[in-house]
Amino acid sequence: MGYSIREALAAFRRAPGLAALSAASIGFSLFVFGIFALAAYNVRLTLRQAEERVEIVAYLVDDLDAGQLEVLQNEVRAFPEVTEIRFVSKFEAMRNAVRDLPEFRDVFTDLDVNPLPASLEVRLRPEYRDPESVARVAERIALYPFVEEARYGQDWVEKLDRLRRIAGAVASILGTAFALVAVIIIGTTIRIAVFARRDEIAIMQLVGAADGLIRRPFLLEGLLTGLAGGLLALGLSFLAYLAVDRSLIHIAWLPRTWVAAQVAAGAVLGWLSSGAAVRRHLRAL
Repeated sequence: MGYSIREALAAFRRAPGLAALSAASIGFSLFVFGIFALAAYNVRLTLRQAEERVEIVAYLVDDLDAGQLEVLQNEVRAFPEVTEIRFVSKFEAMRNAVRDLPEFRDVFTDLDVNPLPASLEVRLRPEYRDPESVARVAERIALYPFVEEARYGQDWVEKLDRLRRIAGAVASILGTAFALVAVIIIGTTIRIAVFARRDEIAIMQLVGAADGLIRRPFLLEGLLTGLAGGLLALGLSFLAYLAVDRSLIHIAWLPRTWVAAQVAAGAVLGWLSSGAAVRRHLRAL
């Protein structure tokens, strides 16, 4: 192992320009994929925030007593799809209307009787925010005799679900395409670097070196080159994030697992590409 490390580091010293070019090629390839990941992650966050607004509003009858309200709250809270419920009284409903509709404030204040019903706002767990689950819960709530109507904005929920599906499909297709392009570029870059040292491989074979001994320094060199490219891609991605966040719109930075995956991808791809290139030369010689 010590020999492999020394040879890999010596290769960097012998051809620093080629090593830097290889790392830069890997870095820019992964940088493009990192920009896509940054965009996809923020789209995902935006859709998730929109999905958090999905709720069912159950409008209650006016003669609902405290016992019936408690029964309704306890039973709805026990639904497996429900994560939170909140009771909105008639007074609170009027206060919210005055706050949200200031142009009708005079109309509301002139009313002798509050016409707005009390309601129960029901929020669902993330895995139950699709149109089918929301509709199913709303129908169950509407069956209670002291519930006048249960609404959830069917059109909006369906459009949000459709947008989520489209975004997921586009992210999968483009992500796969960018990943394939990065793999091709990285593989080609590493193969060119190995090809430039084909004479070294031939000499080591002539002196009787085993294939494993020949291969290990190149594998380590490919891993280190890929790791350097992954770190370069991470730095460029972070600079792009800062530029967008400070000058255009506020966006979120990638989670730690995604960052680690970007760096690890460079190292793994460099290692695999180097191994494939050396194996090809060993078979050809």
